[in-house]
Amino acid sequence: MKPEWLRRKLPDPEALNRMRSLLQRHRLNTVCQGALCPNQGDCFGQGTATFLILGKTCTRNCTFCAIPTEERPPSPDPDEPRRIARASAELGLKHVVITSVTRDDLEDGGASHFAHAVEALRKMNPQIIVEVLVPDFQGSAKALRTVLDSRPNILNHNLETVPRLYPEVRPQAVYSRSIELLKRAKELAPDRITKSGLMLGLGEEKEEILMVMADLREVSCDLLTLGQYLQPSGRHHPVIRYVPPAEFDELRVEGERMGFKAVFSAPLVRSSFHAAEIFKDAYDPQIS
Repeated sequence: MKPEWLRRKLPDPEALNRMRSLLQRHRLNTVCQGALCPNQGDCFGQGTATFLILGKTCTRNCTFCAIPTEERPPSPDPDEPRRIARASAELGLKHVVITSVTRDDLEDGGASHFAHAVEALRKMNPQIIVEVLVPDFQGSAKALRTVLDSRPNILNHNLETVPRLYPEVRPQAVYSRSIELLKRAKELAPDRITKSGLMLGLGEEKEEILMVMADLREVSCDLLTLGQYLQPSGRHHPVIRYVPPAEFDELRVEGERMGFKAVFSAPLVRSSFHAAEIFKDAYDPQIS
């Protein structure tokens, strides 16, 4: 049974239906739905969502993730970036988060599709804050540059867990490759904000979490999110431990001491949850 601090109020059904109707009308996917995010009702109720591009199936089989796996997913939809821009305008969004499934089957890992989405949003609203949550592009510097050249405000790449658990939790990912991506992003675009996140409760030790946080600061990562892992189904990696809110608070204090511009640390935090809020707190408290 989940502890009390992970229980949520039932969302407003009208708000949920409005958002689902809009997404269906624009033929868009969200990671909120695909990854069974526990905050889906909260975000949809506030008229926000994290857009999921490049399809609904992933070429990797991470044991924590609810998104289905497929060796050869369908080709990217070239009209998807335009539809994201139109939906964002209809919702009146000032801060948009775009993420994707991992597409190791594509030559550039989907980097050009990310770039087209950022460009479409900028064309619709030049003042919009765009955050991209990208895969590792199998270490391709060219793919990363393609995304950065489209000038997103924030480049997010989640480490997800500690290095020891990668073979078990992220078997097709490489910890050092992900750290290198964040390092390279700062080298290629020093003015860009970088961000990463971890799920806790997968079996990691506190010392390992602090080591990962130190590695992120070593590559000048600006923003950090820490949240509780929740098992999507019986087939996925089990929850080893429910981390109490007080421990999330302790890690937030540690992260701030290390020099992160902002640390969003609580059981129900996800990398895209309240993304605008963490950005405002860190960079512009006057943004309304």
